[in-house]
Amino acid sequence: MTKMMIRIRSRDGLERVTIENPHTTIGQLKTLIESQLRVPIQAQTLSANQNMLLAKTLDDVARFTDMSNPQTPISSIGLTHGSIIYLSYEGERKIAGPNFNPAGSFGKKMTVDDLIAKQMRITRQENPHCELVSFDRDAANAFQHYVNDSLAFAVKRGGIMYGTVSPEGKVEVDFIYEPPQQGTEDNLILLRDPDEENLVDAIAMGLGMKKVGFIFTQTISQTKKDYTMSNSEILQAAEFHAQSDLKEWVTAVVKLEVNEDGGADVHFEAFQMSDMCVKLFKDGWFETEVGEDVDPKLSMMKKDVVIGVKDTREVDNDFFLVVVKIFDHQTSAITTKCSIMWIAVDIAYKVSRFTF
Repeated sequence: MTKMMIRIRSRDGLERVTIENPHTTIGQLKTLIESQLRVPIQAQTLSANQNMLLAKTLDDVARFTDMSNPQTPISSIGLTHGSIIYLSYEGERKIAGPNFNPAGSFGKKMTVDDLIAKQMRITRQENPHCELVSFDRDAANAFQHYVNDSLAFAVKRGGIMYGTVSPEGKVEVDFIYEPPQQGTEDNLILLRDPDEENLVDAIAMGLGMKKVGFIFTQTISQTKKDYTMSNSEILQAAEFHAQSDLKEWVTAVVKLEVNEDGGADVHFEAFQMSDMCVKLFKDGWFETEVGEDVDPKLSMMKKDVVIGVKDTREVDNDFFLVVVKIFDHQTSAITTKCSIMWIAVDIAYKVSRFTF
């Protein structure tokens, strides 16, 4: 009988489980996960929905019930060879110790870079430095309205968010500056003009604001893929975050999602790049030239890193994302501020857009 391989994505990255019988049930699959990946059955929650990995609490995880019946055959939910499912679990995994290899320990010369790589362990960051991000309703609506009505979410669009940060770490976004740019279905190139951007910074400073984050849209084609952010988006977001001295820096993603009635809703998500992600970017660990044959949900490293018990150069992008809560607000004084902004950036506006 032909063996099947099911891919399991968890907080530890992407792993594989081998299945002998295609008529295996979900309960038997959990047993295989316990034996092959060392995750106790009672700690496992499985789902075909990738959003489960973004759940913040046990109650949130418990809402994913599509694979909760242990008697359900995996074939009945469409799992075949190469399918991917998502695993959430509490606690630590009990991993069997590695095989001892004297030649690997004593016969191999290790460089300083090898030693550093062995110490570079990538783990999830559970809590963001930003308590929440609140978008001015008019600013958020203007940004998504242009992308939705004029671009139809067919090409990517991005901008720099300006606002304030409270002592408690709450970020308020009051306007979005969209620099000159070229967007395609898969890529976003910002043609940043230092003089123009300095002008925006100066005006924002006069209004008591500063850069607080980066926002971009995903295209319709991307919503069909099984990742939250692609490797190129991770690189771009990490670059913006690394350039900022703001620990509360936020990255926002705007996309279309199909609702229960079959219609399309504009959906905002907010994240911080993890401290580890920013450090790796600053230290030059990321491969910045990634070929089209590379899975977009994986970031490529120039050297081995450690995830769980594995040495790898492929890191699941979700490891680098820290979820931030989203709120909205209405700035009563924003109309006056906008009037000042429009006058001051009249020249800049001819070559770019400002969203309020």
